[in-house]
Amino acid sequence: MSASEYVSHLFSYERQIVVVIGGTGVLGGAICDGFGKAGGHVVVSGRSEERGLARVEAIRQAGGSAEFIAVDVFERESLQSLRDQVLASHGQVDVLVNCAGMNAAVPYEEITDEDWDWIMAGNLRSTQVGCQLFAAHMKTQENGGSILNIGSVTSHLPLSKVFAYSASKAAVVNLTKNVAREYATQGVRVNAICPGFFPAEQNRKILAPERVEKIIGQTPMDRFGEPEELIGACLLLCSRNAGSFITGADYYVDGGFTANRF
Repeated sequence: MSASEYVSHLFSYERQIVVVIGGTGVLGGAICDGFGKAGGHVVVSGRSEERGLARVEAIRQAGGSAEFIAVDVFERESLQSLRDQVLASHGQVDVLVNCAGMNAAVPYEEITDEDWDWIMAGNLRSTQVGCQLFAAHMKTQENGGSILNIGSVTSHLPLSKVFAYSASKAAVVNLTKNVAREYATQGVRVNAICPGFFPAEQNRKILAPERVEKIIGQTPMDRFGEPEELIGACLLLCSRNAGSFITGADYYVDGGFTANRF
């Protein structure tokens, strides 16, 4: 086996169906691109048809295969319809990425119940429902499946103005470990990546210049991450070969931000 064949054996997603919920966002879109370039058929899923179709076209232009299916992560029925449509068209789902994300930059004493519930529903409940619906089918497949959830460095570290977001992401990491344990002997692996600071849409409201300077000052690599820098971790954790003994992990991609804190 040549070097290129060995790497392909570890990281190729050819003939695999990859569903990315939240694939219409900045980080989710980069993850879609990565799986497409690795040979997977990518189901880009989100609320914005315009952005979803644009992402599909970009993947196809790069030589990949993709389609768009709309989903509302706040509705269980919509998530179930997404799963059912994928299975009806392809008969399998090999990878699920739960990448929908909501945030609100609000001082602690000004957080309303509506803000709290909206963020918890969008970040935590949608991830829980996605795991529940897709894992139930993945465990019946010959090759099982892999689920990747999106945590955050704030899952473990406090950061002002993102209280509800941080609490929701801490819960996502805990959920990941519990679901991983539940399905560990049933062929379904469940992991999380915890990104550091990336120029994603939900971060723009909290990244005032003075805040940016403070964050960069605490990041050993002295910069923000680029969305494409999440791809390698995603391909590893979801790979049925390279990641076959990895489950229940929360994997940091943060330029060293957490290195001085644990």
